[in-house]
Amino acid sequence: MVTIRSYMNSILRIPLNGSPQQLTSLLALQQAFAQVCNALAPLVQQTRCWNRVTLHHLAYKQLRDQFPAIGSQMVCNAIYSVSRTSRLVFQHPASPFNLTRLGNRPLPQLRFTDSCPVYFDRHTLSVKEGQLSMYTLEGRIRFHLALRPEDEASFHNNKLREIVLSRTASGGFELSFQFSTPAEGDEIGAIQENELGEIPEYVLVEEST
Repeated sequence: MVTIRSYMNSILRIPLNGSPQQLTSLLALQQAFAQVCNALAPLVQQTRCWNRVTLHHLAYKQLRDQFPAIGSQMVCNAIYSVSRTSRLVFQHPASPFNLTRLGNRPLPQLRFTDSCPVYFDRHTLSVKEGQLSMYTLEGRIRFHLALRPEDEASFHNNKLREIVLSRTASGGFELSFQFSTPAEGDEIGAIQENELGEIPEYVLVEEST
């Protein structure tokens, strides 16, 4: 008998209580990440394409040349961010900028603010034996993590879908780890993103006149 496995999402949020120098490094990275996203956004508007793979082929080399200070993998993560956000803005049924509502009108342009989240991956962030190591423009910085046993088990037993660095209301930072945990007996199509179609606060949608 074949068992159908699907995945349910769980999120682990960890505040980063670093030194002033570390927080300054994270701010600089966040601003640089937004700059890369904003350099790519006009291409989405012009081509009406936000497929991640296609955007990578169209823009990766130019972005690497334009932003030599940011690592190659972070450029890939910025492409992912623009693709993901564009999918939400232009495809979600509840979005006011859904393609069916826009019709033949030009796409609005997305502009990412300096508070936009930064996406990481296994090349730019690692967790091992209670130590978090993450990429910044000045090199890797490290934090000590006091993880509960069940949280640490998630890194070994579940599929890690996304790692997101976000700024908190108090001006600090937190990391969100989104895991996919196996659930027996569900339908294959159960993998869903919990998105309500709301435009994130860190994205400004500038309509064409």
